[in-house]
Amino acid sequence: MVDLGQITLTQMRYAVAVETTRNFREAAARCHVSQSGLSMQLRKLEDLLGIVLFDRGKKPLLVTSDGATALAQMRAVLRETERLGQVVAEGEEPAGPFRLGVIPTLSPTVLPLFLGRFAAAHPRVELVIEELKTEEVIARLRADTLDAGLVATPLRALGLREETLGRERMLAYLPPGDPLLRKKVVTQAALSVRDLWIMSEGHCFRSQVLSYCGTEPRPHPSRIHFESGSFQTLVRLVDEGLGATVLPELVVDGLPATRRRRQVRPLVAPTPVREIGLVTARSHLRRRVTDALMAAIRHGLDQALPPAARSAVVLDPLAPPAE
Repeated sequence: MVDLGQITLTQMRYAVAVETTRNFREAAARCHVSQSGLSMQLRKLEDLLGIVLFDRGKKPLLVTSDGATALAQMRAVLRETERLGQVVAEGEEPAGPFRLGVIPTLSPTVLPLFLGRFAAAHPRVELVIEELKTEEVIARLRADTLDAGLVATPLRALGLREETLGRERMLAYLPPGDPLLRKKVVTQAALSVRDLWIMSEGHCFRSQVLSYCGTEPRPHPSRIHFESGSFQTLVRLVDEGLGATVLPELVVDGLPATRRRRQVRPLVAPTPVREIGLVTARSHLRRRVTDALMAAIRHGLDQALPPAARSAVVLDPLAPPAE
């Protein structure tokens, strides 16, 4: 029977540091302890558990099968201990570090809408922001290395909680002189037969556009095969007359007014929209910071976007293209 009462948080931190670095010297430096002191504590931990955590004969170190299971539980214990400290420190006012993942197609347009207001209203919160793709946000939330993710929803990811914050229309962006610019609205059928520039693999906006158009990207007549992770790049390609694209409303709002009038057209009803939401783990405890963050984002989106039409259809960010 393992005597858990003799296992310390320090020993678990040392073990996790070795797992992360796969090197005793680097782990000791990270933990601000001598290498001999770290090794001694790990030996004690292994004796108490009755298992070997690391295969020391391999370089870099390998985690044993028994060690992998034990280390996963140690990380969970350390995370919950960290959460306890955060909850106590937070008190009645949002405070402490908060790790936010944001997908690349939202960060340039949505972050400026709320960051200043949130920072001014909650000076005790240290907001740590990373730009991540949707699948990375989901994985990091499940691993508890993120507190929340600002993404396109719905994700319907098992074990995660979603809060809708706003909706933005998707709009057609066409090259100068395109015959479709004579129309008031652009249909799905018209888009599906055009040379369409889209986001690269891994971006949920790509899935939304292809799902709406019901097609895979067509080869461009110039024999250029290119997909981008930047809306600005897609805009420049269209301006050169090389094809068309679909842009979210907040990106369109950043274009010069003359270009919006000349090259942007709404898509036929029901209006396709992407839903913007905040995703957290169900076991998330830092509700004060999360609620304050959602309020700030909602306010920013409400100010920047008109209400979505009743006939709007929310496109699934993880849907495969229609056949």
